Amino acid sequence: MLEVSSSEASLAVEPPQNRIDVARPLIAMGVGSFAVGTSEFVIMGLLPEVSTDLAISIPQAGHTISAYALGVVVGAPILALLGAGISRRLMLMILMGLFTLGNLASAFAADYYWMMAMRFVSGLPHGTYFGIAALVAASLVPVHKRAQAVAMAMFGLSLATLAGVPLAAALGQWLGWRFAFIFVALIAFLSAAMIFYWLPDTPGDKSASPRSELAALANKQVWLTLGIGAIGFGGMFAVFSYVKPSLMALAGLTEQGVPFILALFGAGMVVGNIVGAKMADKNLMGSVRITLIWSALVLGAFVASAHVLWIACINVFLVGTVVAIGPALQIRLMDVAGKAQTLAAALNHSAFNFANAIGALLGGWAIDLGLGWSSTGWVGLVLSIAGLGIYVLAKKDALKNG
Repeated sequence: MLEVSSSEASLAVEPPQNRIDVARPLIAMGVGSFAVGTSEFVIMGLLPEVSTDLAISIPQAGHTISAYALGVVVGAPILALLGAGISRRLMLMILMGLFTLGNLASAFAADYYWMMAMRFVSGLPHGTYFGIAALVAASLVPVHKRAQAVAMAMFGLSLATLAGVPLAAALGQWLGWRFAFIFVALIAFLSAAMIFYWLPDTPGDKSASPRSELAALANKQVWLTLGIGAIGFGGMFAVFSYVKPSLMALAGLTEQGVPFILALFGAGMVVGNIVGAKMADKNLMGSVRITLIWSALVLGAFVASAHVLWIACINVFLVGTVVAIGPALQIRLMDVAGKAQTLAAALNHSAFNFANAIGALLGGWAIDLGLGWSSTGWVGLVLSIAGLGIYVLAKKDALKNG
């Protein structure tokens, strides 16, 4: 049996029975995830405006995307270790406060270096916020509904790609790119206030410490689970990172059609988040296996579908559904991390950002090697199969060690 029981159950309070008591914290954390998702992706649609205003090239403006991702990777383990023994409500408020300040400072950036620094700061709370939000969400419901609760807390991230990013981008183009970050900061501040009023104020785990949290890094199952996300999830980014130029070059997509394609991807993420959570609650690791196989199929299909626009539109929607793997991997980390819950949960989002980086990198290499725009589909297929291989290793290791 691959699944193991979660030690978090012994640390959590009794889940509230009132639906309102469950819904309000999930909504509060969901608003925060909406702000985070909007901030992470909106810059991609405002690079020309940022480059013009700061007198830098578009590639230099694109470095702010990497700065944010680096902040996520660095901030997740450090802030998780520092906040391990703090009340989770207080820690979420601190993280949203830091995120608010980072985005406000980005809005008032005077030059390239200040913008890079503030995007880095904005990324610092990302992983730890989602990790702690997942732990809180799972503690609010019975064990058999944990993945759905986690998905609800993170639903704002998927909704951001569908509505938040287009809205913030439109605001940025209308009033100036700086207002897009002010918009994000206001949402983040609202989330912090909602968290203060709606989350139960449970004390932190006094036994938690940086040393006990670091114990998670000695657990092979933690690394294998992180590996599934870091490699297997990278295929989606290999295709999506280049979907605009790919479809414009191969299928005749126009600039006016780009928002529609992005909305289709966002809609796929919303569907994948909901369906994946329900699958995970029924069969946790079975849903990981199915999603990786599904990922290989839909990403591999892009090689052919990219040449026919209406088929490509369907395929882009299906590529978005690959995020179904997210809730399952988050719950799996809770189950195998022992007492190192906070660090393991936060590292999940470092793994996803690594997937973003490696997927975009390998997809770009395939294109630069002259393999064609649709070759990103082959890259996605290979990464999905590699993730499936890591899953098999995790299964064998779990069976071997009982």
